[in-house]
Amino acid sequence: MTAMPLPHIQRGELWLVDLGYLGKVRPVLVLSVPFLDHERTLCIVVPHTTSLMGTRFEVAVEHPVLKAGALDVQQTAAVQAVKFVRRLGALNALQMRTVEQALAQVLGLKLASEGSQPQP
Repeated sequence: MTAMPLPHIQRGELWLVDLGYLGKVRPVLVLSVPFLDHERTLCIVVPHTTSLMGTRFEVAVEHPVLKAGALDVQQTAAVQAVKFVRRLGALNALQMRTVEQALAQVLGLKLASEGSQPQP
């Protein structure tokens, strides 16, 4: 039996993904860079939710394929590439930066400001 080819998944793309029994099939934002052939076929994603709680970790982004709601960085997860159903679109750089800032906040990380160099 021949394995089905895995989709070509890029950072910043919105995909419809089967998150399993509890997560249902829902849109997600891909945060990770594409995996190489010898790496695990996992993608780090942030799911989109329409059940808002009003937390600082919910990032509202406008995109034609998304219903009113937000990307919830508290629900960031690793998902196997075989669970990706179809590509929906992509976020722009400003939208990605907003999600990255919320993710840094939930993880307690500091993002380097644009143009600055990392300290040794």
